[in-house]
Amino acid sequence: MYKEYHRAPELSSEEHRTAEAIEARLTELGVEHFRSGGTGVVGLLTNGEGPVVGFRADTDGLPIEEATGLDYASTATGTLPDGKEAPAMHGCGHDTHITAALAAAAYLTANREKWHGTVVFLFQPGEETAWGAKAMVDDGLWDRAPRPEVVLAQHVMPVEAGKFWLRAGNMASLADSWRITVRGRQAHGSQPEKSLDPIVAAASMVLRLQTIVSRELAPITPAVVTVGTFHAGLKENIIPETAEFSVNVRTPDEDVRAHVLGSIRRIVAAEAAASGIGEPAIVEINRFPRLFNDAEHTARAAAALTAGFGPDAVVESPLGMGSEDAGWLGDAIGVPVVFWAFGAFPAAAFADGQAPAGNHSPQFAPNAELAVVNGTGAALAVLLEYLGN
Repeated sequence: MYKEYHRAPELSSEEHRTAEAIEARLTELGVEHFRSGGTGVVGLLTNGEGPVVGFRADTDGLPIEEATGLDYASTATGTLPDGKEAPAMHGCGHDTHITAALAAAAYLTANREKWHGTVVFLFQPGEETAWGAKAMVDDGLWDRAPRPEVVLAQHVMPVEAGKFWLRAGNMASLADSWRITVRGRQAHGSQPEKSLDPIVAAASMVLRLQTIVSRELAPITPAVVTVGTFHAGLKENIIPETAEFSVNVRTPDEDVRAHVLGSIRRIVAAEAAASGIGEPAIVEINRFPRLFNDAEHTARAAAALTAGFGPDAVVESPLGMGSEDAGWLGDAIGVPVVFWAFGAFPAAAFADGQAPAGNHSPQFAPNAELAVVNGTGAALAVLLEYLGN
């Protein structure tokens, strides 16, 4: 099942075949289900009275051309929001998450004597673009599904199999992505005096933005400002009318987020004014919420993983600058969330200071068996902590 999902990834908001395959498997298992947020699927597995627990598995792939060389590597393509075709790959391991959730559902349906209560399986689309969790909530998810006492989620990482990263408090960073368009005046390269050069203005903005973290925040404050794209012009001897760049921001909390985003607006406007051009247009691409692990429930999850995988299985996770929208599923209704990372690579992959390719790499290739066994085992360990007899 894992290899089939890996072969056929779909990009964010395009997870139609993936959703249909999940629905087909849930139907085989006799699990009630419904759609939410377009391509999201919610499975309701009930076994008598008892606790209600949510379990999230994200389903979308990435616009990456796979270079793993696996015999089940993806050759699929998808369509980007701008209409362009792009290669598609499960370069972040969401195929693992789908498989582990479905395998856990299969185990629970086959072993009803071992547990009681309800699992709300949340097969969530669009994690990579931060719209999926909110789309499901906005589509009335929690009006149709029972309110859980906790929402659980997990993520495969380039970590040794049998190891789990977990921490109470902030588990990931807030994230914001903006597209900034600088509009000047076009002119021939030999007549710069007739232009208002958007490239020079935008380049000044890009450089100045790097001073926000280095000069406006305390050195102990974790934050990142990245300019990931810059596009302008078509020919070297024409000063173009516009320049466009995108910026990605990672911050630890709402106060730092507000400061950094405010500084970006200030710098962009000031550099535009210094260049004699109008204020640039800023469009939000995406916005990731906080991912906050409740302390009490994190301790329960850690105890369950330790019991299932051994005394050295759980590792205190550092605060990562990655982002996740799973937190929205719980925060939207005031329910605690627990999110952990699990490993799916053999110990040999880390020998002599080596490390496997990480998430979002075209070489990201978890070991198939270790991914399924550890992902399913972790899901069951924590679910049965709440639901087990």
